[in-house]
Amino acid sequence: MTASSASPPPSAATDTSANDNIQPFYLLHKASSSKNSSRKSAAARRIDLTPSKPSNNSQFDSHKAFHSVWSKIDSSIKGVLRDVNNNVFNEIHTWVRQSFLEITSSGLPSFAEATRSLPILNHATSKQLFTGLVLIKNMEFVDDLLTFEELGVCLKSHGCHVANLSSRDFSTKNGVGGCLRSLLRQFLMVALDAADISILASWYREHGNHDSPVVIIIDDMERCSRSVLSDFILMLSEWVVKIPIILIMGITTLDAPRIVLPSHVLQQLCPSKFILASPAERMNAVVEATLVRWCSGFSIGHKVAVFLRNYFLNHDGTLTSFIRALKIACVQHFSMEPLSSNLGLLAEEDSNDEGEGPDFSSGMVAQIESNLACGLTELKRSQKCWGTVVMCLYEAGKYNKVHLLDLLCEALDPNIYNAVASGTHTRSGKGFDITSSSNQSVAQQYWRKGGPISQVIQKVRDLPAASLSQLLKSWENLTMDILEIHDKVKELHPMIKMEDGMSLKQDFTGLSKRHTSRTAAYIKESKTGNEKAANLITSMISKFMKPIECIPFHEVVCFKDVEKLQLALNGDPRRRIQVDLLEFHKFLQCKCCNRTGNVPIPSMPDTSIMYTLAQEHGDLISLHDWYQCFKSVVTNPSIKVKHKGKQQSPLRKKRKETNENENKSESSIQARFCKAVTEMQITGLIRMPTKRRPDCVQRVAFGL
Repeated sequence: MTASSASPPPSAATDTSANDNIQPFYLLHKASSSKNSSRKSAAARRIDLTPSKPSNNSQFDSHKAFHSVWSKIDSSIKGVLRDVNNNVFNEIHTWVRQSFLEITSSGLPSFAEATRSLPILNHATSKQLFTGLVLIKNMEFVDDLLTFEELGVCLKSHGCHVANLSSRDFSTKNGVGGCLRSLLRQFLMVALDAADISILASWYREHGNHDSPVVIIIDDMERCSRSVLSDFILMLSEWVVKIPIILIMGITTLDAPRIVLPSHVLQQLCPSKFILASPAERMNAVVEATLVRWCSGFSIGHKVAVFLRNYFLNHDGTLTSFIRALKIACVQHFSMEPLSSNLGLLAEEDSNDEGEGPDFSSGMVAQIESNLACGLTELKRSQKCWGTVVMCLYEAGKYNKVHLLDLLCEALDPNIYNAVASGTHTRSGKGFDITSSSNQSVAQQYWRKGGPISQVIQKVRDLPAASLSQLLKSWENLTMDILEIHDKVKELHPMIKMEDGMSLKQDFTGLSKRHTSRTAAYIKESKTGNEKAANLITSMISKFMKPIECIPFHEVVCFKDVEKLQLALNGDPRRRIQVDLLEFHKFLQCKCCNRTGNVPIPSMPDTSIMYTLAQEHGDLISLHDWYQCFKSVVTNPSIKVKHKGKQQSPLRKKRKETNENENKSESSIQARFCKAVTEMQITGLIRMPTKRRPDCVQRVAFGL
């Protein structure tokens, strides 16, 4: 067969390629002639429901940009929380290994004894169950769920057999059998109906798992059923020789075991105490990773930061609520700000350059406007300088137990910065002067009295020489990327060391003349280093700590609408329902209903028609009058949106005539009316008729 015979004729090939691009709606019609092609193409555009293809001007849309940004924030949060608990996790792992060696030091039972269905009761240490009591400090236990999961992952990475049990497993309904089935499901990786601990003992010895300890983690012992937990501990203590089980339980107070467990159960435990990080320490780590350092580019305004701080404190320091509120703020930023999709490009650019520098690649600049690219470059540099100064303040604030979230709220205040910048704008020369006290006096007038920044500066003045030298060393590490600040810190650090050495030398060589040789001049000289350090941090604040709201193009990365966030978190469902009923065309994307304003038309949803008509009534709505108004709207053919100059297809006309005939049916109108009234009752907008007024319904919601 030749190639020409194998290939289809040109006309057939053309028809095939044309049919490939046909929309499903076109299959109802035959191919149109040339004179009707324009009319039918216009009708096709009206019924084409396929989403439009995204333009190629931007690589990221808002949805994709949000996921790109939040994935970086979420990974940073998990990373810092893991780092906060690393010391405790390592301590727990060391204790687990020591407990395992102590259990197995007296020798392991033979294979026949270990696989029996009865425990070994004559062993000297058969009643000793090593128990780690992990003290959790959060008011809401939801913050510690992730911590115990990370603890299990950490112990598994070191070769331990780990099973996590929740308080739901220790219910009175399921008993000890429910706990055993959960253990077998996690260790054996199969679901078994039998609840026998001898199965676990056989698994531990038969499959070569006897070289590692078995760790059971109970997230919150105080929420467990007391009787079930007591029986479970007694059972484990009897099998601890065959299965070297080590128990870890989360507690809120040290008295919890004595309160929950009876005395004969407490005698079987060999407890050890471990303390997790406090909510304030975790919050400081999360704020540093997500809002201070350049994590993903996303930032918040001053009012939003204050609201999040109050939201965190009002929820008893629940970190989960803070993270959820931050995520909602991020969602609202991408849904409200048109230029927020460029933030996805920023996050992607940071992932590619691995922190090598703030300048963007030529590929990114080509995707956005040059002015916007330059503005975002400057914004990124300013934000890194701002975050560096905030971290320098926080390092000094650690000596006074200043929380980073409080410091963040004051550092984001644009009013304070504008006042400080206007007061220090008259200084001359490039760079900044660390010896001048004029900047400090001007700035101190605008900082809140007793605020975090003023507390930090005062603490720098009062630090001992050794602590001040250590603080300057941490400042050197923080300012490695900002040479202008780094050079000033390196210039000041040797002076502090020299003054510290001179003071030590005089203290050791002149002990007998301490009270006579230590004059006022010497005291003043010893404070010179503290004053220079205070002037340095003050100048850093005045020059580099520029809030995000004072930088051009901050709308791309900064969320400031605190009212929207407050409404989303606190919630106002009744008001939201009313708005949605009146602005339904925004969700349905209906243009004809949008043109009519508040005038009800038949094409509107029945519930929206009913709610619009209800606005004309007072506290009580007569059902008869309400129904007659609804009937006049849905059956009135004069309130129809006419499309001039456009002819509708016969199929569309036929459907409209059918709908009109259906609407004219009295029974169908009554059914639609009853359904709409029921929906308004369910949503809490009206109350149904009572025996006193069976012909009226009462309005519950009034206005917006």
